[in-house]
Amino acid sequence: MTVKQISVFLENKPGKLADFTKILSQNGINMRALSLAETSDFGILRLIVDDTYKASTLLKDEGFVFSITKVLAVAIPDQPGSLNTVIEILGSAQINIEYMYAVTTHAKGLAYMIFRVADNTAAIDALTKNGVKVICQDEFE
Repeated sequence: MTVKQISVFLENKPGKLADFTKILSQNGINMRALSLAETSDFGILRLIVDDTYKASTLLKDEGFVFSITKVLAVAIPDQPGSLNTVIEILGSAQINIEYMYAVTTHAKGLAYMIFRVADNTAAIDALTKNGVKVICQDEFE
């Protein structure tokens, strides 16, 4: 019940992000989620795509430095307090959140969040026991 996230290291220079997204676009790869964190010299672009295998093969061929990480995608009601509930569940289970980011979704009344935690299995167990829906790769829209 995890989702594969690709983390790409990009130089923090004008045009580098556009070069990257152009490659995906030209090869018909659709981004489902994206987060960009930067430092003065480079950025880490985290993304979830519709075809991880095709994207990773393409990135390797193009010489990009990247890794693939299993993260959690969680569907929560799109209303105040829902994110807090999920964070409290994870905290009560002693599961540390390394990072997270929001994702747009077509599902009415829901918000999707991506979580990177140290123990996916424990997090999935804690969340599902508390009625939180964890999304698998096939369900991610």
